[in-house]
Amino acid sequence: MQDRIPASPLTPAQKRRLKWFRDARFGMFIHWGVYSQPARGEWMMHREGIPVAEYEGLVDTWQPGHDVARNWARLARRAGMKYMVFTTKHHDGFCLWDTDMTDYNAVRRGPKRDLVGEYVEACRAEGLRVGLYYSLRDWHHPDGSTCVTDEEGRRRFLDFTQGCVRELMSRYGKIDILWYDGPGPLSTPEAWESEKMNGMVRDLQPGILINNRSLLPEDFGTPEGHLQAAPEGRAWEACMTLNGSWCYAPTPPEDWLPVRQILRMLNTVAAGDGNLLLNIGPRADGSIPEIAVDRLEAVGEWLGKYGEALYGPADRVEKGLSWSNIGYWSLKGRTGYLWMLRGGWPGPTFGIGGLRVPGKRQPEGGLGAKVERVTFLDTGKEIEFDSEPGRIVLKGLPKRCPDPIAHGPVLKIEFGNNPKRQ
Repeated sequence: MQDRIPASPLTPAQKRRLKWFRDARFGMFIHWGVYSQPARGEWMMHREGIPVAEYEGLVDTWQPGHDVARNWARLARRAGMKYMVFTTKHHDGFCLWDTDMTDYNAVRRGPKRDLVGEYVEACRAEGLRVGLYYSLRDWHHPDGSTCVTDEEGRRRFLDFTQGCVRELMSRYGKIDILWYDGPGPLSTPEAWESEKMNGMVRDLQPGILINNRSLLPEDFGTPEGHLQAAPEGRAWEACMTLNGSWCYAPTPPEDWLPVRQILRMLNTVAAGDGNLLLNIGPRADGSIPEIAVDRLEAVGEWLGKYGEALYGPADRVEKGLSWSNIGYWSLKGRTGYLWMLRGGWPGPTFGIGGLRVPGKRQPEGGLGAKVERVTFLDTGKEIEFDSEPGRIVLKGLPKRCPDPIAHGPVLKIEFGNNPKRQ
């Protein structure tokens, strides 16, 4: 879902709120609820036409394990993630906290525990920023579908919605992100009273970030299932899944993203000055599929060596700095980072084109910046290079790829002046 109206320049308040978010770059999305038991998708109630009474039968059989949120948060930290976003209520309407707005919640039914509270405590224990997902859509609420044509029903549904959001924003201390979803069946921010609701949120949580899914632009856009940079100056966060499913699904290994693909996604958000919110779907008991653990831990190990290329302020270069056959770039001022995650290792000698080199004419389409130094990012070991027309030629590289984790190191290329970003 992208912004529905053109983004205006960021206000000073938005810039302050977004600083940590743009430094963080990488977060964990958690889809977990009653729907995790049958493992047929978080939309199963709607797509399979399951009546409310029948779906409610799943609630009391859901008995998740204990301390599971702490395991998620530990994995997020090991994976190099800096924040988490958790589904407090999905479209099925089952609330995972002790809400006063309905008895249909995880403290009075099923788990008999405040699962949101456990998650918030786990995030804080692991030093992660706290994000709460809330679905505006609700298939369980009696006015959730009729509110479009029934004005009294719309009022009841909005009172319920605003009451739930108020509780989430006032019961758990500082919350860093409010991640709305599913703005249906009402189709305008006026119908949702989004401006009023978000004003209430900011009164309760002055520093919070709010996404664009209450049908107002707010702080950041949320492309889903693809990586698409927002207009320059607009913050964005792509939400993606590890295996094509938002909630737990027993998918075969080939459906899971390889480590290199996850890292290429991180390269894309770093180059586009965006964020990646990568989803895992824990099993009904809260355990995480082993394949997800293995791949995320490998990502975290790689970022432990090359994280400088990802985290922190970056320049937008998604349309430039891409002259290499073996990788793509991210850029911070006069420092470029070549993520060598495309194709195989090029061997002991290879060239990087489109660069200005000493004493040579600037090539058409080049960067307009002189290369002064090239090193391996993880070790700082300097790489010798020769200057040729329109390119530099790196020399004396290892015959085999020096990165055993993802077969793709990062080269740090320092320029004498700021390159053109194109």
